[in-house]
Amino acid sequence: MKFIEIKNCYKVYPNGVTAIADLNLSINKGDFVFVIGHSGSGKSSLIKMLYREEKPTKGEVIVGGVNISKLKNRNVYKLRRKLGIVFQDFKLLPKLTVYENVAFALEAMGLKNNEIKPKVIKALERVGLKEKIRSFPNQLSGGEQQRVCIARAIVNEPKLLICDEPTGNLDPETSKEIMKVIETINKEMETTIIMATHDREIVNRMKKRVVVIENGVLVGDHLKGSYKANESV
Repeated sequence: MKFIEIKNCYKVYPNGVTAIADLNLSINKGDFVFVIGHSGSGKSSLIKMLYREEKPTKGEVIVGGVNISKLKNRNVYKLRRKLGIVFQDFKLLPKLTVYENVAFALEAMGLKNNEIKPKVIKALERVGLKEKIRSFPNQLSGGEQQRVCIARAIVNEPKLLICDEPTGNLDPETSKEIMKVIETINKEMETTIIMATHDREIVNRMKKRVVVIENGVLVGDHLKGSYKANESV
């Protein structure tokens, strides 16, 4: 079942740079997709269009049956409540505990404490951090901080998890641990995963679908793909 459809998409920035050119892509519900490409290839623009940080100049971006390219700015928050987003930099609130960082988004949505607590505990259990619930970000390793970010992203059990270079600041061993967590979420929660990455080792080891962007154009789409098949990237 198609969950994401990108149809004849262009993204041209005000300075005249074309980041995406006539891109067409379909992603099924529950898929795990790596998006790879050089810096400046357009992959970040593609990722940003999926959570409406950017709008296409032309074309359609459809997520879960909703054409989000036509979504009014005042309604973007409704889309983001249904998504999970994990960034390279952790974006944790330093004065809040692990529990409070994960609970924050649910509080903003107006959920009550008795609704929030079980969701937060479950999310922290999924990422293996239940014992760190009262810790502050500066008491955690980089890998643990990223696990908190993942817990925060999945606390509302989104159908789509967007990961933008989530292992970019981590060492190889910690990166492996983070990818195990993300793969488990994909399998157990049946969450669609879209991950932009430069990490060849991860892509080659995991053998997931690999979408290759070059100069804003889709130049490769491989099931159980690898970086090896795209050495120029």
